Amino acid sequence: MLMLAGATLVGGIVVAAALWFDKGRARRGGWRVSERTLHTMELCGGWLGSLIARRVLRHKSRKSSYRLAAGAIAALHVAAWVALIGWAALANG
Repeated sequence: MLMLAGATLVGGIVVAAALWFDKGRARRGGWRVSERTLHTMELCGGWLGSLIARRVLRHKSRKSSYRLAAGAIAALHVAAWVALIGWAALANG
């Protein structure tokens, strides 16, 4: 479980950096990070960093389709964590 927590932390930092980069590019009208790439990074463990960074940076906060997909990814991860913790509690008696 510790490795998963570490992956969530590292993934969150990577996604937060990608969102920060994307927001800067959006302001300057440059090449953007695709939403598919951002969602893939969220699925790979960066969901928590994405939630925090989007709130702090106020980036991707108006686009409801992005918020819905990111919220579904976060819900999936939270459900997996709850199941994992529950399984570990049962296994340890």
